[in-house]
Amino acid sequence: MQKMLVEGGNLLHGKIRINGAKNSAVALLPAALLADSTVAIEGLPEISDVYTLGDLLEEIGGKVSWDGQTVYIDPSNMVSMPLPNGKVKKLRASYYFMGAMLGKFNQAVIGLPGGCHLGPRPIDQHIKGFEALGAEVTNEQGAIYIRANELRGARIYLDVVSVGATINIMLAAVKAKGKTVIENAAKEPEIIDVATLLTNMGAKIKGVGTDVIRIEGVPSLNGCRHTIIPDRIEAGTYAIAAAAQGKEVILDNVISLHLESVLAKLREMGVTVEEQDEQLYIAPKTPLKSVDIKTLVYPGFPTDLQQPFTTLLTKAVNTGVVTDTIYSARLKHIDELRRMNAIIKVEGGSAIVSGPVQLEGARVKATDLRAGASLVIAGLMANGITEITGLEHIDRGYEKMTDKLIDLGAKVWREEMTDQEIEQFQN
Repeated sequence: MQKMLVEGGNLLHGKIRINGAKNSAVALLPAALLADSTVAIEGLPEISDVYTLGDLLEEIGGKVSWDGQTVYIDPSNMVSMPLPNGKVKKLRASYYFMGAMLGKFNQAVIGLPGGCHLGPRPIDQHIKGFEALGAEVTNEQGAIYIRANELRGARIYLDVVSVGATINIMLAAVKAKGKTVIENAAKEPEIIDVATLLTNMGAKIKGVGTDVIRIEGVPSLNGCRHTIIPDRIEAGTYAIAAAAQGKEVILDNVISLHLESVLAKLREMGVTVEEQDEQLYIAPKTPLKSVDIKTLVYPGFPTDLQQPFTTLLTKAVNTGVVTDTIYSARLKHIDELRRMNAIIKVEGGSAIVSGPVQLEGARVKATDLRAGASLVIAGLMANGITEITGLEHIDRGYEKMTDKLIDLGAKVWREEMTDQEIEQFQN
């Protein structure tokens, strides 16, 4: 088990390339099993979540081979069988196998999904969609059983705008008989990415990117080649890091349209942000001005960047209020930032951040993926050395973060933890 050490105070400068979208990858891989022949997905991030999903595909008979950041998935010999609880509990996005296997085999058995602990994230809207398509869903001995004699298109209204439910219903519906209409659908770029893959496979989908998606079922889907979109959350994370502790940073392979809400807030704080083709140029000005942020469904401010942005606000003049309307429990990083001298109060579902303060290096623990990113940014800003444990969370969503930060001039490295440190971490 390793820890990350960050020596703060070094200005970031230079250029790094943003990887393929983690939140697309975790849906694209299950989607590939719907095909009857080989699917190639290019540009996948080399992160633990992607490899876990590859293992799950192999568990049910898929042939999975890797060539750098391209994965080849041959689903021709896949069979309907229960997915093992161990790997399923590693990440929440394993629930996409529900929709994909239901669409492929008219049945699925999957353990309750895991992932970061961010408070209640029910799958009731997923189940509502599956049942509307003709499936029976039961919870038996800690696993979800989904069975259908035949899937038929239906009109489905989502009570809550949900990325996961929108994608899962789309996966189940592409081979259902007749027309499916998903109303109040989510609009995230990752949903468009998955729909693009399915369309390349022969699916008939219209309206993706709006709140009404229409799907005409087809009897079969073929293999294809697909290139994943850039990761807007990774790009946003490094843009925030550059605003916090940068000089001049260029981010390559970015679709800036996907980051409009974040870039608007950075500009509001006084950060220079320039968009050039598929690049972003970030250069902070001092002093930074504090702002309020409220997370919303896309195209609003993304909940996945709330935690990194909270760290940035500790450097800004005056008080900023951070409200997460998506995951109200996504405030576990606050206690860790307080260890580093941050002045933050939590009231209800909001964090009130007072600044500017000089953060101080400390021993802190990443409790989830984006909390880990926020602590890395804090370490870059802090006096002295910050030790971060819980790196398994960071590795779920950021490929080679240490290497990229070193390329930008940061002093950051990993060390093996001692037995005593591991014991303290586990307790």
